Amino acid sequence: MLESESMIKKNTYQENKRIIVQATYDILPLSIAVVPWGILCGSLAIKIGLSPLQAQLMSLLVFAGAAQLASLTLIGGALSSIFSSTFVISSRHLLYSAVMREHVKKSSFFLRCCIAFFLTDEMFAVTCAYLEKHKSFSHLYAISAGFIFYVIWNIATFAGITIGQFIPDIENMGLEFAIAATFIAIVIPSIKRLSTFVSVAVSGISMLILTVVGSEHALIIATLLGMSSGFIIESREGE
Repeated sequence: MLESESMIKKNTYQENKRIIVQATYDILPLSIAVVPWGILCGSLAIKIGLSPLQAQLMSLLVFAGAAQLASLTLIGGALSSIFSSTFVISSRHLLYSAVMREHVKKSSFFLRCCIAFFLTDEMFAVTCAYLEKHKSFSHLYAISAGFIFYVIWNIATFAGITIGQFIPDIENMGLEFAIAATFIAIVIPSIKRLSTFVSVAVSGISMLILTVVGSEHALIIATLLGMSSGFIIESREGE
């Protein structure tokens, strides 16, 4: 009996170790891709007048790259503008959480809070890929991937805080391209159906056109157009 229990514990340990290693391996490329983004966030926070502690706390507590950059550029303006901008940018997490809810609704409150905190575009992408491949949701995989991304993001922010102030015009070096590159890396592998392709193409083209013409609500309009077109195509595929 003792040998059997020992064997079960050993197998469980080995399986958990395998999941953590797999999560690290899967999230690492996306984590490295956002390093320039984190450096930009850290250095920009210092340049607009935040203390090093305040700048680091943004990444430690807010942990939302696009929202952090948007709020940093708006600091000093109306508080309502900061809230509205970050809400629109982060609203996609409502969809992510709706998908995750089906897999975590029976979990403990603490576990759900952990997954909610670490839920980013990158963590969602690799977790969904793992779910599709293994046909089962792993809480350990999701939290491990999210935690690794969290650590690297904060290291990148710290690097920006530390060395960014010594690099002149760092905000004009094009580091924000890491944002676009990361989202491209997330989206492209997920295009497996016509409806998804149409949604991505319509939203991307719409965003480009609306940005060129100077629309103030380009992001919202492009998002709605992309979602609507994808929904229409998917509805017709199901007929």
